[in-house]
Amino acid sequence: MIDPKGNKSGHAPSAPGEPRIDEGTPAVDTPMYAEDPLDAGSAATEPLLSGDAGPDPAGWNTRMPAANEEMVALRQALAAAEAKASDHYEKLLRATAEMENIRRRASEDVSKAHKFAVESFAESLLPVRDSLEMALSVETPTMESLRTGVEATLRQLTQAFERNKVQVIDPLHQKFDPNHHQAISMAPSAEVPANHVLGVLQKGYLIHDRILRPALVTVSQGT
Repeated sequence: MIDPKGNKSGHAPSAPGEPRIDEGTPAVDTPMYAEDPLDAGSAATEPLLSGDAGPDPAGWNTRMPAANEEMVALRQALAAAEAKASDHYEKLLRATAEMENIRRRASEDVSKAHKFAVESFAESLLPVRDSLEMALSVETPTMESLRTGVEATLRQLTQAFERNKVQVIDPLHQKFDPNHHQAISMAPSAEVPANHVLGVLQKGYLIHDRILRPALVTVSQGT
């Protein structure tokens, strides 16, 4: 449409008193008041302002007391284990010290045994020496006094041997035993059976069933 002034327009001219509408500008409805998302009364901020922690989807509020109790139990168990370990360590130290004392005492006992093993035997031989010295102190001994003195000395020596578990090996006419006897020669004999001791050249001795010296013997061949 062409207005009287020659302008083209897509709309009829507005009537007098009506507002003019510019067809090039779109109409926009603008609200008089905009809604504030941070309004104090809104539901989004109410839990935070009221101090409420809100929902607990991970369950922390329920798991924290259990975790604290478990931590306390673990600390108590650790303290008990440390006390037990300390007690065991002290016992180990005492046992080690006691073992060291036992080893030291045993070593001393062995050393004393080596030094004084013959103390008892030597003490029992002292009377034998005294008798021999007394026999030699006589200026003019007779054969009878010498024999009496020797017999007394031999008895003292025999008693000393018996006291110290020293036994004489005198195997005359016994079966030959290579563990206790040492054969020097063999000779025929009608009185003594073969493989028996025909004569003893030197007596042997045992101490606590251990050979001190084997007996030197002559073995019979029989007839």
